[in-house]
Amino acid sequence: MLLPGTPSDQVGEVLAEGDGDITTMFVSMARRHPDGADADYLRWHTLDHRPEQHRLSAVRASLRLVSTPRCRAARTVSRPPYDAIDHVMTYFFTGIEGMGPFLALSKALGDAGRKLPLLPPVERGVYDVSARAAAPRIKVGAHVLPWWPARGVYLLLENGTAAVEELLDVDGVAGAWTATSLPVSERLASAPAGQTLTYCFLDDDPVGVGERIAPALDARWGADGVDPLLAAPFHPVIPYEWERHVP
Repeated sequence: MLLPGTPSDQVGEVLAEGDGDITTMFVSMARRHPDGADADYLRWHTLDHRPEQHRLSAVRASLRLVSTPRCRAARTVSRPPYDAIDHVMTYFFTGIEGMGPFLALSKALGDAGRKLPLLPPVERGVYDVSARAAAPRIKVGAHVLPWWPARGVYLLLENGTAAVEELLDVDGVAGAWTATSLPVSERLASAPAGQTLTYCFLDDDPVGVGERIAPALDARWGADGVDPLLAAPFHPVIPYEWERHVP
């Protein structure tokens, strides 16, 4: 379906009204549940823990992703230890100063008996958003992609940086954000500083996009200094359909 009008990123009057204020991402990447209770964990997190984070003025959006067996089969690159990742949780912040209240809220919820044991972690990081782009066909601007209803995300974890615009030529890729990991306290993160994370926001089945994106990724990784660690499609959690997308 072709949406009407001029894309937001081409209209100065639209851009002048705001950019969403997101500069920072907190990303937690984890393994599947050790007892196979992934759906129960997703239910708790989506109904209880995740909504509470939005009481923080610094939290502007959130996104939870899950890898299924079909998603795993469609991965282009999956190196240890990142091949163990089946869950990705992202909070979008107005700035790194939001991390203090974020930790304080987590403690308060834990003290109130409101937390389940975390999924086994693979890596956590605090990332500075460095690049954004949206395909003109979706009309909405690149800055509002975290609120856009994506059918999935193709996630790239890399050492080195490359432009995101060439990925928009892949059918099903509606936009992309790239962010770079920051040196922060071990309480917050384990990701090495300078690592890059790219979210390709999708409007088609993520497994299908995962098959089509491979040539663009080969070209991307042919550039000097870009080393892939994980290239994988993920589904978003569907509320109240907790069993629909699980590892």
